[in-house]
Amino acid sequence: MSKLTFVGGIHPYDGKDLSKDIPIKDIVPVSDLVYPLSQHIGAPAKPVVSVGDRVLVGQRIAEADGFVSSHIYSSVSGTVKAIEDRRVLTGNSLKSIVITSDGQFEEVPAWPVKPLNEMSHEEIIERIREAGIVGMGGAGFPTHVKVSVKEPSKIDYVIVNGAECEPYLTSDYRKMVEEPETLIAGLRVYLELFPYSLGIIAIEDNKPDCIKIFKSLTKDEPRITVKALTTKYPQGSERQLIFAVTGRTLNSKLLPADVGCVVNNVDTMNAVANAVYNGRPLTRRIVTVSGNCIRNPRNFSVPIGTMYADLVPEAGGFKKDPVKIISGGPMMGFCMFGLDVPITKTASALLCLSADDVSRMEPGNCINCGRCVNVCPSRLVPKTLSDHAANFNEEEFMACHGLECVECGCCSFICPAKRPLTQNIKSMRKILLAKKKR
Repeated sequence: MSKLTFVGGIHPYDGKDLSKDIPIKDIVPVSDLVYPLSQHIGAPAKPVVSVGDRVLVGQRIAEADGFVSSHIYSSVSGTVKAIEDRRVLTGNSLKSIVITSDGQFEEVPAWPVKPLNEMSHEEIIERIREAGIVGMGGAGFPTHVKVSVKEPSKIDYVIVNGAECEPYLTSDYRKMVEEPETLIAGLRVYLELFPYSLGIIAIEDNKPDCIKIFKSLTKDEPRITVKALTTKYPQGSERQLIFAVTGRTLNSKLLPADVGCVVNNVDTMNAVANAVYNGRPLTRRIVTVSGNCIRNPRNFSVPIGTMYADLVPEAGGFKKDPVKIISGGPMMGFCMFGLDVPITKTASALLCLSADDVSRMEPGNCINCGRCVNVCPSRLVPKTLSDHAANFNEEEFMACHGLECVECGCCSFICPAKRPLTQNIKSMRKILLAKKKR
């Protein structure tokens, strides 16, 4: 365990040099803002405003419709223009609240705050719930649900995922460099909720300045340690991260809490700190705008609801027309059909690339080289799973543990025959998981 890593994985070009050394910049939206009512796992939120209402920054515009759901807050001041179906990143149309900003950014008063050690566990969890915080690394799982474990005393580790292993993404890195105290404050909230736990700030060793900053700031914190992870994709995947820092393993049937761990990414920790210490809900997030088609790649603090199209001019526009546009990282992100869709709580990046390596690949025959097996972090046989998926052989797919795939894309990346292994496996997993839900 001295290497702090996992078996398998790959080392793609990381592209982080394009944006990592440039400070975060605030964005002022120029278009209407769109707030889909489903920005999280669970039930969609319910609107609590009407067309024509004037709203302020931090005002609740939709409330959670159940325990596994999340409130939504306005990130601007302005007028509710419409409540209607709008296209989102996946191509679906979702009921959304549309707000026209007045450019004033008037705020509602902050919630009352008190010292952390004077808050009960119930008060802390309620504040997190009220703030509308979800997992901002992409999953969108409501954070108040994640921290509402049955036996808090059995949580041994609270892990801050500072790996940021996806190529091009540097939003977590910039936040760690610019506001390290905020992240530590968020971690202290978790350590208050889980009194027998150890806090671990896990950072890949390609960020030595971050590691140095956090080791210095936590040298007198007996319950917080900093661990330098081996740089490798997908080091930030939840299962791989937990194994790397604790040696514990989990599968698709287990949650991190089942092995005594709670994991959160950097932006989520910062949002928790802002809610508990400053009395503010989640209204903004950090987004990386990068790729070889972007003139001035950098990270932006973006009001949730802003259109992706508003980000490109802020980054200097296109220096050449992009062939492929991705929301998120190139390994696990979504290929976009256009930029006229909104930034949500789970959006992490906008990548604009001059080549579409995937679409121009010509898949060949498998040569049984075994490379996909060597790099699979879940220790599966991707070639076999892909064949079962392509033939819709659900029984054999399950027998080969297909649900244990984390859809990281390592197998497709490494395959010399350019076979769409991940894509086939992912499609079959969706079918099987949908059947399980029914």
